[in-house]
Amino acid sequence: MKTIQFLPKILLLFAILIGGIACTNGNAEDEESMSQINDDMTQGVWIISKFEDSGKDETSDFQGYDFTFSTTGTLTATKGTTTYVGSWSVTDFDVDEDNPGDLDFNIFFDLSNQFEDLNEDWDINSHTSTKIELFDTGGDDEDSDFLTFQRK
Repeated sequence: MKTIQFLPKILLLFAILIGGIACTNGNAEDEESMSQINDDMTQGVWIISKFEDSGKDETSDFQGYDFTFSTTGTLTATKGTTTYVGSWSVTDFDVDEDNPGDLDFNIFFDLSNQFEDLNEDWDINSHTSTKIELFDTGGDDEDSDFLTFQRK
């Protein structure tokens, strides 16, 4: 009789244990992905090979700019003698979001020029050691933005 009373408690404990293991594995994978992206982005010089803002191709606005991503979170865009400095980071907000594994690639330039359009917490579509494809949806397909950095 006492075994039957403890069965629901044992099942609940088992469910919590399994759920905890699943969450831990997801976070470890996210941390590994974040680390890999950070390592990849801080290697070499990058260019914007695609920038589409609300369906309009604006890649040419960034033609000739070289981007460097520092390990301290500084993002530098240089074209000749012109240099713009911003910040970048990769974050994971699994705790607050319904979509586990949703890493964000954050860019911020405190400027009122074309670089302001890059300010976003971009979702990562794909990444390799030489290319990262980012996107942001504003609620419908017409408001989608796409940004691709490629190693030079």
